[in-house]
Amino acid sequence: MAASKPVEPQTGGGLPRWQLALLVGTPIVLGVGAVYLWNRSRAKEKKRNEERKTPEGGSSPVSVAGNSLNNTAVSPLDRAQAAKNRGNKYFKAGKYEQAIQCYTEAISLCPKEQKGDLSTFFQNRAAAYEQQWSEVVHDCSRAVELNPRYVKALFRRAKAQERLDNKKECLEDVTAVCILESFQNQQSMLLADKVLKLLGKEKAKEKYKNREPLMPSPQFIKSYFSSFTEDIISQPLQKGEKKDEDKDKEGETAEVTESSGYLKAKQYMEEENYDKIISECTKEVELRGKYLAEALLLRATFYLLIGNAAAAQPDLDQVINMENANVKLRANALIKRGSMYMQQQQPNLSTQDFNLAAEIDPNNADVYHHRGQLKILLDQVEEAVSDFDKCISLRPDSALAQAQKCFALYRQAYTGSNSSQVQTAMDGFEDVIRRFPKCAEGYALYAQALTDQQQFGKADEMYDKCIELEPDNATTYVHKGLLQLQWKQDLDLGLELISKAIEIDNKCDFAYETMGTIEVQRGNLDKAIDMFNKAINLAKSEMEMAHLYSLCDAAYAQTEVAKKYGLKPPTL
Repeated sequence: MAASKPVEPQTGGGLPRWQLALLVGTPIVLGVGAVYLWNRSRAKEKKRNEERKTPEGGSSPVSVAGNSLNNTAVSPLDRAQAAKNRGNKYFKAGKYEQAIQCYTEAISLCPKEQKGDLSTFFQNRAAAYEQQWSEVVHDCSRAVELNPRYVKALFRRAKAQERLDNKKECLEDVTAVCILESFQNQQSMLLADKVLKLLGKEKAKEKYKNREPLMPSPQFIKSYFSSFTEDIISQPLQKGEKKDEDKDKEGETAEVTESSGYLKAKQYMEEENYDKIISECTKEVELRGKYLAEALLLRATFYLLIGNAAAAQPDLDQVINMENANVKLRANALIKRGSMYMQQQQPNLSTQDFNLAAEIDPNNADVYHHRGQLKILLDQVEEAVSDFDKCISLRPDSALAQAQKCFALYRQAYTGSNSSQVQTAMDGFEDVIRRFPKCAEGYALYAQALTDQQQFGKADEMYDKCIELEPDNATTYVHKGLLQLQWKQDLDLGLELISKAIEIDNKCDFAYETMGTIEVQRGNLDKAIDMFNKAINLAKSEMEMAHLYSLCDAAYAQTEVAKKYGLKPPTL
């Protein structure tokens, strides 16, 4: 798929990536284009009903006769406990107004120095309020003031803040709860995940529509185009196309004027002068020249590369609907639009485009290669393998498809805990790197599988081979750096390699994201936030930006929790 990073599978278990910014000691599985975490079991989120939980505090041994006490026999605290006990009985009977009155009486009777009891009374009254979320927040806040590490009050306030649409306040409270519970409570983790995603989407939507277009690094662009073998617009200029001035001398001025925009754009591609390509393609489009379809497709491709999907889609739509255009151009446009839809989390539309591409150009290896990647992302591994097989049958020399087929088979075997099939897949990787020794992706995917199997030394060798083949590929340095952390717990070497990645490509958002994640785990929250913000400015899609905002917000929430409650997760 023509995407900047693999998208995480849409189904199945797994740890949300924001938790990497909070948790310490999570083993990291290294792969191509993304940081993968070990899958761990995750209970499905259940619908929450509106039933209140049992209030805190069992019945105290205070003698109660009706609603009156022997005032000479009991202390003010005993009287408060008795009022609380009556409130608890009303609460359990569903008589919440009466319960609130009793808890209010308990609060008024309780000596102010009895902070623990007073905190409980406020929390119980908060539990009794029905749909009165502001009152819940008020009483939970009083409870937390008296007992800053009162988990039940913090979590109840977080849920009330969620109902009031106070996402930032909700996040801070649930972050404190997660830390206090050592990230062991599924309910609080799910709430944190939910609010972080909502915040991330809101911020990304606003930021992305107002962002300045940013051209990726030349290495990224070359890597992108290398994933296509039948993309006409990425092919070198043909003989006779390079020298427009020669055609002028031969009296072919009209033809040159008509086609010069696209041909100049192609020349700029060869020179890696990418910033001028969109404007030259626009000249061709405005003239409705000979290479109109090619110019539209090339312009759309670079719109996608700079993260402007809104500008890319009309161009792609136009090429797809040009029935007289070269079928390879139309199929390529469908692949790119399908990849765009997947980045926008519209898998049905994405699948439709890939299927249409296969229908109009059934012998196009690119269609099956990229559709196979889509199927992996959708956890449709058998269909992915079938597509890779079709790609290989059409292009037996496609090392990339061979490697990705092995990865699909390995993933299927690994998640299914089938040791014999895992070994078969590992043998397949060995065969791929033997037959295609210059395919860097083969070594990188094999390294991920080796890391899964805790064969760290050999995985390190595979990353070294990647660097030897592609010394300017920044992401490989990031993966190798992460491997040092997992394998040797060598923080200095890991950070040195990731810093090297940024030195090679200062537009590598993956490197900034990873650096930020490590700084969170080291307790350097301000530096982490700075790294995440740099990654946000480089994000290539709104979905990717939303994920990065989630990481940044998780780190920021920790800084606020640390200031308010002195709570910090353990650090590296």
